[in-house]
Amino acid sequence: MAELVEIASAEDPRLADYRDLRDVQLRKHLETEHGLFLAEGEKVVRRAVEGGFPVRSFLMAPRWLDALADVLATTDAPCYVLSEALAEEVTGFHVHRGALASLARLPLPSVADVLARARSVVVLEDIVDHTNVGAIFRSAAALGFDAALLAPRCADPFYRRAIKVGMGAVFSLPWTRLPDWGTALTDLSGAGFTTVALTLADDAVPLEEAVAGLDKVALVLGSEGHGLSARWEQTSDRRAIIPMAAGIDSLNVAAASAVACYVTARR
Repeated sequence: MAELVEIASAEDPRLADYRDLRDVQLRKHLETEHGLFLAEGEKVVRRAVEGGFPVRSFLMAPRWLDALADVLATTDAPCYVLSEALAEEVTGFHVHRGALASLARLPLPSVADVLARARSVVVLEDIVDHTNVGAIFRSAAALGFDAALLAPRCADPFYRRAIKVGMGAVFSLPWTRLPDWGTALTDLSGAGFTTVALTLADDAVPLEEAVAGLDKVALVLGSEGHGLSARWEQTSDRRAIIPMAAGIDSLNVAAASAVACYVTARR
């Protein structure tokens, strides 16, 4: 059972994991250095714990203790109990979902382990917005994709905002970083996947046509600004578009991922 610890001061050193959550650069440094991540909200905290991630601590307002009592019963980690006003002072924002948890990261699996039982995979190149990464994970998980692979410069799926937008999909969708960006797509082709890049290339065909009849598919999505690099676009096995009405050439990458995952899942 978690130890309930009442907190009376925002300066309490035991709250270090939860400070200044709006400072992205500071949080990225802190969380990487200490190997932790934060989950926010009852559902996300519950999914993180159920996902097997070791709990460092909880932080919550008193009204959330009953709702998460079963989760608190599974660990002996401390649960810091404080007023919502004090929580806002510590974190730098209004914690309207009432509950936070600090959890330890686990080592990422190898690409081979992630792909071992996968047929449908999303592959992300240099998507740097945490909201977009979280939304893509949520769409992929919801629409039956088996895994995600991220290029080295993609945003951290364990960053609080990404986890929140993704509703904890990062805890259930197998994923890892690609160690070799340059050969990633040819390696996937060698592993039996047909790589299908979403792009406005001249030879792109409608996505439904590109994925029809395929067994193992790797759906490739590029960065928010410039889309896919020339290298990834050219080394993809197929190039595809989501047909648009006249005058509109593309969607936000998060929206495009939802449409693309749906079409690909129905192949």
